Amino acid sequence: MSISHMPSPAVSNSFNRRRVLLVSPHFPPVNAPDHQRLRIALPYFQSLGWEVTVLTVAPNESAHSQDAYLSQVLPDHVEIVTVSALPARLTRKIGLGNLGLRCWPYLNQAGQALLRQRSYDLVFFSTAMFPVLTLGPIWFKRFNVPYIVDFQDPWRVDRAQQDHRTKQRPGGRVKYAMDKLLAQLLEPMALSRVSHIVSVSPDYPKILQQRYAWLRSEMFTVLPFGAPTHDYIQLPQLNITQSIFDSQDGCRHWVYVGRGGGDMEIALNLLFKGIYQQRMRSPDLWQKIKLHFVGTSYDRSAQAKPIEALAQQHGVADIVSEHPQRIPYFEAQQVLVDSDAILLVGSEDPSYSASKLYTAILAKRPLLAIFHQRSLVVDIIRRCKAGDVVTFNERTEVLSEPILAAIDKLVTLPKGAQAPTQWTEFSAYSAEHMTKRLCQCFDMAVS
Repeated sequence: MSISHMPSPAVSNSFNRRRVLLVSPHFPPVNAPDHQRLRIALPYFQSLGWEVTVLTVAPNESAHSQDAYLSQVLPDHVEIVTVSALPARLTRKIGLGNLGLRCWPYLNQAGQALLRQRSYDLVFFSTAMFPVLTLGPIWFKRFNVPYIVDFQDPWRVDRAQQDHRTKQRPGGRVKYAMDKLLAQLLEPMALSRVSHIVSVSPDYPKILQQRYAWLRSEMFTVLPFGAPTHDYIQLPQLNITQSIFDSQDGCRHWVYVGRGGGDMEIALNLLFKGIYQQRMRSPDLWQKIKLHFVGTSYDRSAQAKPIEALAQQHGVADIVSEHPQRIPYFEAQQVLVDSDAILLVGSEDPSYSASKLYTAILAKRPLLAIFHQRSLVVDIIRRCKAGDVVTFNERTEVLSEPILAAIDKLVTLPKGAQAPTQWTEFSAYSAEHMTKRLCQCFDMAVS
């Protein structure tokens, strides 16, 4: 166990502060989406009355890429405790490659040591490495410290999932079956003594309350990720150069940055069908437009380009390029800033809440989003007037006038145009505001 970023000397009113242990196996410099809530909240905890310790896993134990800039922008006063994990090269031989399983004994040992040595008021688990959540009731039983769980994605999924294109289970049939069994066994254990649950989607609380009788509605708070405004303030100072396209080549570059997947086919089909039809009507307008899909796979060795293949089916492959590997976080933000328009495509799952929404809005470029009609993203964009939104449902198959009109509008905007975002409305989604709401959850859990 190693400790870094030791906190600065306590301020005069420190006796009024409470202390929370933040548990997240992924943490900077690891470029993983599930630590973003904590990372962007760190500058605000102290002013909101909470001293924090981050308990995480050594970066080299993660399969995700790293971005050194993520560490550089962390507040200096934050204490970070780092532990190791069982070697992946050994555990994969018995089918245990998941970081949440490999780091579990090390996090348990370090967490118990911290809870034994110091007076913590709360433990907050914010991670998609779900097995780690089972430490909550273990530590509660031994130290009587309440804990909160952050559900950024569903853990236990009762209905069968499969990739729409390959008809295969995620990760393969055997791994999928093992993950599903573990979720069925471990999820009720993890939630057995939970004090509060934070969720990015309003659907998760309903599902969990139906599943576990001891969970009550007042134990849930729906809380999307906050907008990382500070990242965009610091971005020019980092002098990042993105390698996806040349912003000075005279072309107009539309970009999508985020994961791909079979669950996004409805949105992608609508986009490519609309582009094909509008291109047939006004081919001259499309001669210098290029679409870039970046970071569509979590697999660092991925070579397949399914979005390009889908574009080929719709006759627009000559203007579409896919870069499946994830790029460093701040380079991804620079791609958005350098673009001429930003595309957001959503899942057919209405509970899907795209954390990339706020980074897209903060880039201030014209925005076209295609999302399920019940997604939270739809309401946020419309409320903030941050761009055009086209909605669909599970039965959507044919083009509608809204998608054609939105694409036509995007094509005719002048190069360098900015979105007419209402920033006063957008402030409700800022990292500072969301951290205030999170700390209210902390206060409720300990009181």
